[in-house]
Amino acid sequence: MRKYNRLGVAIVLLALSSCSLPGFKPYKIEVQQGNVVTQHMASALKLGMSKADVRYALGTPLLTDIFHHDRWDYIYFDEKGGRLTARRRLTLYFKNGRLVRVAGDVVPSAQAAGAS
Repeated sequence: MRKYNRLGVAIVLLALSSCSLPGFKPYKIEVQQGNVVTQHMASALKLGMSKADVRYALGTPLLTDIFHHDRWDYIYFDEKGGRLTARRRLTLYFKNGRLVRVAGDVVPSAQAAGAS
């Protein structure tokens, strides 16, 4: 009986110490959250687009504020191995249901946004 107890204790100790052995690292999952918005997708935006057109081009925004219903935030981040590898933010402003301003990390080119 003692033989099995010692064996059980040895297995538990080995399992607990395996995370701290040199050369062994615990697995960290890849985390992707938010809306993936590429430069190509942002270039499809044009000032004056309706909310439905923007939703078709970019998808449903991650954040819609109940106090600022004319502002949509598209936020994306990618974490691999516990390290942040990509982070993007795109904020769209509407007036009377039409796109009037685009701000953030990924913005359309001046021509695509309708500016001269």
